[in-house]
Amino acid sequence: MIGYLTGSMMDKKNTILDVDDFQGSPYTSDKFKFTSLIDKGEEVTKFYYRYNAYNEEIEIKSSPTDSDIGSLSRDKSLAVIEDGKKLIFKTFIDKTNTTMNGYLLELVDGEKYNLYKRTKVKFTEGAPAANSFVKATPNRFSQFTEYYIEKEGGNRIDEIETSNRKILKVLEGSDKEKVKAYLKEKNVKVRNVENVVKIVELLNQIKKL
Repeated sequence: MIGYLTGSMMDKKNTILDVDDFQGSPYTSDKFKFTSLIDKGEEVTKFYYRYNAYNEEIEIKSSPTDSDIGSLSRDKSLAVIEDGKKLIFKTFIDKTNTTMNGYLLELVDGEKYNLYKRTKVKFTEGAPAANSFVKATPNRFSQFTEYYIEKEGGNRIDEIETSNRKILKVLEGSDKEKVKAYLKEKNVKVRNVENVVKIVELLNQIKKL
């Protein structure tokens, strides 16, 4: 497992926080879970992990009682298994057209399109009470969910939002027209990830040109 470690956990964010005084969590799960590490499609080892979405970092250790916590290398050939899905380090483009790197959870692994989920965490610093009539505001971690779509051969992963118009915006050609016709015929209003998954599965069923 040593070859997959980067050493100590990154400290550019979490060391400046008073972790004893906050609401919410920087982790998708506070507890370490047992998982498999996949390297280039092959399982290479097992360990315990938890994902720090605020730091975009996978923390790992050898056993539940191990106090020595390391950080998994940010290598795009590596993935850990989270609830049966792959959590992978990727480069992607958000809705503001900003290119960034981070971890995405693969929801659909298709022949033409892949769908990913990103857990984004924002830290908001608290404030003391201005007077005895106002409560102090605690430090807070807030979690948000984003979804991303990847087309085979497209060499990019774009954020996809849960609305008919915005989903059609990231599609092109016959794929766009077929999804547009499907939404109209079925009178579908895309409002949640389940609808997005159905659309991506539909796209994967469309014969390649």
